[in-house]
Amino acid sequence: METNMKKILITIFLLSFSIHLFSQSPSNDHDLQKLFHQWRSFEIPPLKNGAPDYTKTQFKKRHKQFTLLQKRLSRIDTTGWSISSQVDWQIVAAEMNGYDFNYRILKPWERDPAFYQTIWMYQSDVPAHEGPTNHGTLEYWTYRLPLSSESKKQFTQELKSIPPFLKQAQANLTGNARDLWIAGIRNFVQQGEHLESIHKELSEHHSRNKDPELFMALDNAKKANKVFIRWLKKESSKKNGPSGIGKDNYTWYQQNVHRVPLTWDEEVQLLQRELDRAWTSLKLEEQRNMALPPMVSADTPKEFAALTEKAVKKMMAFLEQKEIMPIKPNMEPALREHMGEFIPVEKRNFFSIGMHFDPLPLYSHMYHWFDLAEVRDNPHENPIRRGPPLYNMYDSKSEGIATSVEEMFMHAGLYEDSPRSREIVWIMLAQRAARGLGSLYAHANMMTMAEAGQVHVKWTPRGWMKREPHLLQFEQHLYLRQPGYGTCYVTGKYLIENLMAEYAKKLETEGKPFVLRKFLDTFNKAGNIPVELIRQEMIEN
Repeated sequence: METNMKKILITIFLLSFSIHLFSQSPSNDHDLQKLFHQWRSFEIPPLKNGAPDYTKTQFKKRHKQFTLLQKRLSRIDTTGWSISSQVDWQIVAAEMNGYDFNYRILKPWERDPAFYQTIWMYQSDVPAHEGPTNHGTLEYWTYRLPLSSESKKQFTQELKSIPPFLKQAQANLTGNARDLWIAGIRNFVQQGEHLESIHKELSEHHSRNKDPELFMALDNAKKANKVFIRWLKKESSKKNGPSGIGKDNYTWYQQNVHRVPLTWDEEVQLLQRELDRAWTSLKLEEQRNMALPPMVSADTPKEFAALTEKAVKKMMAFLEQKEIMPIKPNMEPALREHMGEFIPVEKRNFFSIGMHFDPLPLYSHMYHWFDLAEVRDNPHENPIRRGPPLYNMYDSKSEGIATSVEEMFMHAGLYEDSPRSREIVWIMLAQRAARGLGSLYAHANMMTMAEAGQVHVKWTPRGWMKREPHLLQFEQHLYLRQPGYGTCYVTGKYLIENLMAEYAKKLETEGKPFVLRKFLDTFNKAGNIPVELIRQEMIEN
């Protein structure tokens, strides 16, 4: 009886604590940050058999807590707050909208087999993995071999979570999104290949005799992955439904989660305009350069090494001498870590084709790595902006600026001594507009994923997308999984150019000069948040 009474008292205490936790209304910046941490803690699902729990029971059980968190945020009176503090509030609100949208519409744990991919062999070039990603990933690229005692323990535990996670997936995946289902099979074929690669690398530093638990966990993960592939293939014949979320849902998601102030129809118009502009500009460049010799690609490892070394030096000198952006010690090392490697002509995909002619257009896009080096070395002082916002909300900023500077740097004079390199810039823009346009039609369920891919192939100049079907499938699959990602390169670019225009006009009105270096510095310091929110800080402040 005494024991039961203790349990009752503990239950009452925990219940009252939970009510207290989820009912307080923040009234200032500090309280908003407290709510942010509580929200982020809630957003991580509990574990089930060592793996994240995405069952219907879990979501239903915790939904009331989520509703209370939303209500607490909505009751905050931001009157009198600084623009920056109001932006912080909007970041938290957008994240909660993302959770709500996933719960109601996207439901990747029910519709998207790729959501259950666990093994990641590489670091993403943006603040988080692109697309809906589960909370139990194994980031192999972060480990160093041989594994330390602590790393070995963690690695083994992460491997052990794979079999129960994939078993859970078989119960959770009740959706009927055919394209997502079929494309997702490839993710697990690749995961099987990655597990074999990991096994081979581990065997070079560890032995089964000395680390039996580690290798047993690896064996079980490989077996579970094979079983899951067989199940996916078996169930695929039953799937016949659409994978897109529809125009209205797409628009709501863009405006309320990613904070892109455009509708589905407006994005179609914008991407078609940029596609037309890229093609027209390419043809004008070719006309301008008709008397020049054609570009010659680097066709040996030695030639490629010389080409990339020259490109890195030219890029860094250009940024500094032309006062394009502040130069920091971590920038050149970050670029050098991702210079690329020589690829034989017959194996080159869209991006490596251009890189072997001139790496600079793609190195401009590698602005990504400058961003990530700064996140690593100088984290934002504001905890709400320190890490990546959830649900790929960073895409308009991260992909938008990386795409923007390709053309910005060109106009600023990067290719004065290599005019034909300008042609590559326009080809890259056309490819991004074409693939994004295809993704819009796929989300509207006007095209299948394969048909969207054909828009991508057809409207990429010079047939550069015809040579690599795997890249094509990867990109269109990602964009179908993550609404807005396929378009964010161009929509983000548009929003940044619009911001630059507004910012320059504001300075002109104030009698101040526009300095690109200062613009980019101010833009970057806002954090990896939606461009629209950065605009509010830079224009409305």
